[in-house]
Amino acid sequence: MGVVRDGGPVSVSSDGQTRTAVVSLLVERGPATAGEIGDELGMSAAGVRRHLDALIAAGEVRATTGSGRHVTRGRGRPAKQFQLTAHGRGKLHHSYDDLAGAAMRRLRDLGGDAAVREFADDRIDAVLAGVETAAGAATDTPDPDAVVETAERIASALTEAGFSANTRRVGAGVQICQHHCPVAHVAAEFPELCEAETARFTQLLGTHVQRLATIANGDCACTTHVPLAANTAHRIDSLPQTDAQLASATGINREDSR
Repeated sequence: MGVVRDGGPVSVSSDGQTRTAVVSLLVERGPATAGEIGDELGMSAAGVRRHLDALIAAGEVRATTGSGRHVTRGRGRPAKQFQLTAHGRGKLHHSYDDLAGAAMRRLRDLGGDAAVREFADDRIDAVLAGVETAAGAATDTPDPDAVVETAERIASALTEAGFSANTRRVGAGVQICQHHCPVAHVAAEFPELCEAETARFTQLLGTHVQRLATIANGDCACTTHVPLAANTAHRIDSLPQTDAQLASATGINREDSR
């Protein structure tokens, strides 16, 4: 795994690589003793403990009392095991974000912006594959009840994909609120991901929707306004962007969407 073994000065960079290897090992095999980790990484238990202490101090790893398949020490006393905390697992997503970002940049280098847009379209199509288009979506006056029902189905599909979404009625419309975004860090660099979502919402709902906030831009949730009144669909295109004008035109307080 490219781990620096014991002996001689260790650089900060090497420390980081070794701790990443320790975390990866704990992900792969679950709780393990310092000795077991050392055996896997070719390090002494003492050397491993130094890195474990740093990970514990950072809140990424915790120590527990070993049992079962783990060895005992002293007079039958279980060896101490180490496992990832919820915080430690959460940090793993940043590594995945880095990998996903690198892959997206490579895709853009090879296929240009068109390739990124195509990927973004395919991704949201897969997420919402089970959502049927709202009744009357092909007309200028989609059925408001059907629009609300479809918005709820969109939220349900997004939740299944990890976006923790719901809907709420606001003014002359309904909002789709995504309280988590698994690709937020990547979307900050590639807004095509957000744009593809918005376009697909419009297609399924049969009315022009307006993105009010996104997690990728630092908001607390991704909030999309879906107009229900027939004339609102046309008015929303030229919707003013000041908070006061937005609230007046749609009944939405931008602060509430965050």
